[in-house]
Amino acid sequence: MRWMSYFLVAVSNRVNLDLCLKYATAGFTNSGNGLWTFVDINEGDFVSFMYGARVFNLYRVKTKVAYDGAELLPPWPPVTFRPSGITYYFPYRLYLTHLRDLNEPLVRAEFAYVAENLLLRGGYRKTHFQADQTTLQAVSEMGNLTSRIPESLDLPYAVTFQPRLTASREQSSPPRVLLFRELFLQAAVRKYLSVSDNLESFFVEAAIGQGEADAFEVLSEKAFPEGHVDLLIKDATPKGGARKVIAELKLGSATTADVQQTRNYARLLGNECLGAVLIARSHSRRVQERAREAGISLLRYETCLSDEPCTFGEIVSSLRLERSQ
Repeated sequence: MRWMSYFLVAVSNRVNLDLCLKYATAGFTNSGNGLWTFVDINEGDFVSFMYGARVFNLYRVKTKVAYDGAELLPPWPPVTFRPSGITYYFPYRLYLTHLRDLNEPLVRAEFAYVAENLLLRGGYRKTHFQADQTTLQAVSEMGNLTSRIPESLDLPYAVTFQPRLTASREQSSPPRVLLFRELFLQAAVRKYLSVSDNLESFFVEAAIGQGEADAFEVLSEKAFPEGHVDLLIKDATPKGGARKVIAELKLGSATTADVQQTRNYARLLGNECLGAVLIARSHSRRVQERAREAGISLLRYETCLSDEPCTFGEIVSSLRLERSQ
């Protein structure tokens, strides 16, 4: 079983929001954050737009497309930022099925999961935020079923491509090939663990031993007063309690500071935290000793990334999480 995820997509200005609503389309820039958003959201997932502390409409992702020469394609014009002089355009796009009309303030109690993240982070500072199943269930009853048909965005001569990721800065060539960063690792591990069998194996490897993987959902960054944990695994529909597992991810080698950070997050969750896991490319003997003392499980990850760039799908398919020896 795989829970369909729900995301609030942050929009930078009212003009872009109106274009998103008009064409039932979301676009993301030719940057690392843009591609991260594009790969983090699956076909079949649910999205709403977020602008001015309000949430607009409910959609389901129909298709995902990356376009060559997107700086010349409608509907969003390129944007140049004055301090850096860098121009961004929108090659990574989601085509959406419009389900419900709504225009709701983010301060509603039903949006508390995302609102708390925003408050603790001091603002948006992200392209998108994942909400939990409880939020999706509430939004599915807000507003009204839509009767609107979005305008068609006709791009008959547009050329598409498959974005790839690389571990080598020399091979990086946005928007076709981007450097593999920790954000992409977080997205890949989240997708991998969103498959019940993989999550069950993860529980075993991390010595958590709770099972019932179908009862849990895997969420990206969760903010705390002292920072934010990379992955939060929690009961999708809590009943009498909300079991949680946290996972902190590091692109390279983990440090003793990472162990302490993960332990601090576990303490903040208290008795409902079933376990805390630190995932990295490798762990030194010293890190392993500190982790044993702190009660933190260590897992090592492997992917297909080596000499040649890989698609995000290939990275997820090749991902392996094993107990660190």
